[in-house]
Amino acid sequence: MKYLITGGAGFIGSNLSLELIMRGNSVTVLDNLNNQIHGDNYEKSPSYQSIKGKVDFIKGDVRNKSDWIKSLNEVDIIIHLAAETGTGQSMYCVQKYIDVNVVGLSILYDILVSGSYSIKKLVLASSRAVYGEGKYICEKCNVVYPLQREEKKMKEGYFDVQCPRCNGSVQPIPTDESSELHPSSTYGMSKKMQEEMMIAMGRSLKIPVVVFRYQNVYGPGQSLNNPYTGILSIFSNRIRNGKIIEVYEDGNESRDFVFIDDVVEATIVGMGNNNKYIIYNVGSGSAIKIFSIAKMLVENFNSTTEIKITGNFRIGDIRHNQADITKLIQEFNYNPKFDFQTGIRNFIDWANKQKIEKDRYQASIEELKIRGLFK
Repeated sequence: MKYLITGGAGFIGSNLSLELIMRGNSVTVLDNLNNQIHGDNYEKSPSYQSIKGKVDFIKGDVRNKSDWIKSLNEVDIIIHLAAETGTGQSMYCVQKYIDVNVVGLSILYDILVSGSYSIKKLVLASSRAVYGEGKYICEKCNVVYPLQREEKKMKEGYFDVQCPRCNGSVQPIPTDESSELHPSSTYGMSKKMQEEMMIAMGRSLKIPVVVFRYQNVYGPGQSLNNPYTGILSIFSNRIRNGKIIEVYEDGNESRDFVFIDDVVEATIVGMGNNNKYIIYNVGSGSAIKIFSIAKMLVENFNSTTEIKITGNFRIGDIRHNQADITKLIQEFNYNPKFDFQTGIRNFIDWANKQKIEKDRYQASIEELKIRGLFK
């Protein structure tokens, strides 16, 4: 089987490429080697180096029709990973995020609908960001889907989510694939549009579609250069540079972290679904508080780095995130193999062998501040 993986030199894409090759497939990678991810010299990028010489590599951009056409030769399955992914950055680089994430996919649609290709399946890397705040339970109103939190209350130090019907207290519960979609960032909105476009494309062309809503993916090979996305990488880079770790809000916000090997396995088994149009959550099924993450990193790095809970917040951020992965479990007997303690040790063992990257975190925060998106 021949796969085209856009963004295949990135964190998820490179690991997925290697696993598919190991299983006897051939892989073409289309990637623009963005320096935000790969650094100023992509030749030194660990993820690019891991696939160099093992895939048919095309340096190109999904916004260029000619690059798409060059990449589609004899391809059976397209796995579309290429995307801009920073939640905070998406709130002030709106055109860039729409161009890459939405327009880039629309170009593929134009090519497929007008050309002669034998694509057997379309696969999309989406995100839990499409849910916004996701699914909660209210004692009075039962299951609810809160909208974005009010800036005024967050400035006063109230960060918890409230029931959208009665304004009462709510508790987060695992968010399943049938949950309402309320993206709260440009990034989340662009991924929602991608999902809708990909499924519409599949239906019109009679090509099966699988969409994966990835949670917070982490592990060896993750970019340590990118200050806009990847909490573990950002915190780790701060620790290794001897800088304070700044935890937003009150530190009790939580995320679902899933190890890269589990993500690759879920993607490969999920692509085997015979249903024509299917969506899967890919996560660990559990949530960890961000303050706890910071403490675990400091301890595992044997560091004395200070952790500061700032009370600051970013416009567009959510409070909690926990995936319901029942569908993958029931259909494929999928269960994540890596608990967070094991995964974080593997990540740190790898990170300690990498060169210490320049810390660009503060510069990324200044970009938010001058636009009124960091409070």
